[in-house]
Amino acid sequence: MNIESLDATARALVAAGKGILAADESFGTIKKRFEKIGLESNAESRRAYRQLLLSCDGAENFISGVILFDETIRQQADDGTPFPKVLEAKGILPGIKVDGGAKPFAGHPGEKLTEGLDGLRDRLAEYRDLGARFAKWRAVIGIEGRSLPTGACVRANAHALASYAGLCQEEGLVPMVEPEVLMEGDHGIERCEEVTEEVLAAVFARLHDYGVRVEGMILKPNMVIAGMACPRQAGPEEVAEKTIRCLRRVVPAAVPGVAFLSGGQNPELATLHLNEMNRRGPHPWELSFSYGRALQEPSLDAWQGKAENVARARELLSYRAELNSRARSGNGG
Repeated sequence: MNIESLDATARALVAAGKGILAADESFGTIKKRFEKIGLESNAESRRAYRQLLLSCDGAENFISGVILFDETIRQQADDGTPFPKVLEAKGILPGIKVDGGAKPFAGHPGEKLTEGLDGLRDRLAEYRDLGARFAKWRAVIGIEGRSLPTGACVRANAHALASYAGLCQEEGLVPMVEPEVLMEGDHGIERCEEVTEEVLAAVFARLHDYGVRVEGMILKPNMVIAGMACPRQAGPEEVAEKTIRCLRRVVPAAVPGVAFLSGGQNPELATLHLNEMNRRGPHPWELSFSYGRALQEPSLDAWQGKAENVARARELLSYRAELNSRARSGNGG
């Protein structure tokens, strides 16, 4: 483990005015998104779309890193340049999704445990050799009244996240630790805050137990927000207040940055919430973004799988990235 390199990479990922593009959709997820624009998902259509995103001129002014999928990190641009090299040429850090997906948690109906620890050390070494500088592992925690999540589910996912993070640092990759409390459900914002605090406390306890260096990692959590089916949706001020309060209670100040996931929020709302939180700064950590759909959706809709729409699609990606860049300082949204 090269401590100086890990810490420097983590700080670069949350550099002022920049955030992370999540372009690591699984085959199933990108298939659903392509279906909405009437496009077949195959290796070439996925490559063309990822090239559109990764070769966007000017994105490097607002994007510090991109999370890639296993297929994507092995693909090349039209001129034969491997995608990690395309990013490196722009000064953008290549990252990689390494978890095996959330699967049903045995003995706990309705809950999931993310798999993928078997063989992870060797896969991390391969991804590092392919150009990855950081990695991501996502755990998903659902809320159902007072019964879910169970303590067993929270602890099991915290263990997996900490084990993954330790292996990443051993192989010289910055771990992006993503415990996502899902928006699905009718729970209120108060219940989301309660569960998010419980989950983050468990994760950082395990990270400490397993010797993970928090200065060399990035946290990618959900914002504290009401469930999508909740009749009362909190305003941006309340989301910001409760999210910051939750983080201050359990996230060590030594963590370089918090790169929020959008979690199903529309692009405008995800930017607005980030802006409101940064408007209330300064904070002990950089408050950044690691958005997938909230950055990509306008571009995908404009592209429609047609070469003549690539320029417009890139303009929209750069525009959304710039808006979130401004939100990093609380001067946008």
